[in-house]
Amino acid sequence: MDRKEEIILAALDVASENGLKSLSMARIAGKVGIKTPSLYNHFKSKEELIKSMYGFLREKAQQNRPSGLIDPDAYASKSLEEILGEALSAYYGMVTDPDMLRFFRVLYSERSVHPLAAEIVLEETEHMIRATRNLFYALSVHGKMKTEGIDTAAMVFALTVHSLIDCRMDRITAGRADQVRSGESRYTQELTGFVRWFCIQIGGDCHEQKAH
Repeated sequence: MDRKEEIILAALDVASENGLKSLSMARIAGKVGIKTPSLYNHFKSKEELIKSMYGFLREKAQQNRPSGLIDPDAYASKSLEEILGEALSAYYGMVTDPDMLRFFRVLYSERSVHPLAAEIVLEETEHMIRATRNLFYALSVHGKMKTEGIDTAAMVFALTVHSLIDCRMDRITAGRADQVRSGESRYTQELTGFVRWFCIQIGGDCHEQKAH
């Protein structure tokens, strides 16, 4: 583990316990066991550290996980529901990575009062909308879904998925659902039902399969 990673994980521990407002360069330096001026050799400010934490944790969560971007050559052999299910599974796995999940819980608890928390949540939402839009355009080219209203369809899909994931996280925090466990199914009944319904609304191959 290099020094930057050590600092980021120490900051995550502090934020998880007491929120973003509890973060101070002096407190983080003390947890790492270095002098505060040395911390500024790695990060110029607390804001830069928090933004770097988001980028680092997101990249780390994606390592050794499928990207969710299916090879276009495989489109012909898969149904639209399978393609979207695999993409959703990869995304759900990323956001429920243990460290990423700890970070998101802090962000979601403070986004209404902390501008930087709101900015990062918004960035993640916009990232998913863009990725979904790109996937949908590729699927439409391969005849897997309707070509009309792709931008709107991508926004609806991305925002609904975000809301359903948020709902599950709230259930876990409220003690109404178990913690996400390694190796468990990436789907809730709501997510599975939504993907199936969505395919029927926008897809070509789902209709063809039902007809057969």
